[in-house]
Amino acid sequence: MVRTLLVRGLLVGLLAGFVAGAFAFFVGEPRVDAAIALEEAGAASAGEAGHGHAEEGGHSHGDEVVVSRPVQKAGLFLATGLYGLAVGGIFALVYAGVRGRVGPRDDGLLAVVSAGVAFLAVILVPFLKYPANPPAVGNPETINGRTALYVVMVLVGLAATVIAVGTARRVDSGPWQRWAAAVAAFLVPVIAAWLLLPAINEVPDGFPATLLWEFRMASLGTQLVFWAAFGVLFGWVTDRAARRPATAAAG
Repeated sequence: MVRTLLVRGLLVGLLAGFVAGAFAFFVGEPRVDAAIALEEAGAASAGEAGHGHAEEGGHSHGDEVVVSRPVQKAGLFLATGLYGLAVGGIFALVYAGVRGRVGPRDDGLLAVVSAGVAFLAVILVPFLKYPANPPAVGNPETINGRTALYVVMVLVGLAATVIAVGTARRVDSGPWQRWAAAVAAFLVPVIAAWLLLPAINEVPDGFPATLLWEFRMASLGTQLVFWAAFGVLFGWVTDRAARRPATAAAG
């Protein structure tokens, strides 16, 4: 059964990755192009200002290898497909572990709920603290620190989910009390992390606020499309597989 779920997760994840890649291509890539244009314009201005110094020092960037934008855009689907494979495999293993133990008893509904929880914990929680930034935003020297903080927020989201599930299983008063306790248990560590972890604001002066907002929404939208497509497809396939033996027995 675990092997079947793993294969299912890989295939569905790959398909959902391509769907998310299409969304990112049509919605996100135009914002990336606009941000790159701003970055190149700023670099050109800086280059003109320091042209004399560059000639004196004999330093040039002309030999740098740059991946063209068409290649990057084509690679987008490869990246989202590989992302879907990895996420799909991990999701399937986790799903096999919680199936019949936590959450709805219906297999299809459990898949949809699990995908929604995963989006909340792994994507939305860190995004609200450290949203994605387009090219030309962010200091290259702080990338390691920013990456570490983002990973910390992902771990906080996962830990908060485990705490919430454990809390819900211990509350026997009723469904409303169980949900309220689970939500509170989830929010306490998340809000604490939001307040305690340092803020990052490296948006340069003059960067268009509209472009920044649109890029971040496109980035979040890509993840939302992926998890929605994955949850629905995985749930649909799993539900059909669960109903097949019953249909065969009835026939």
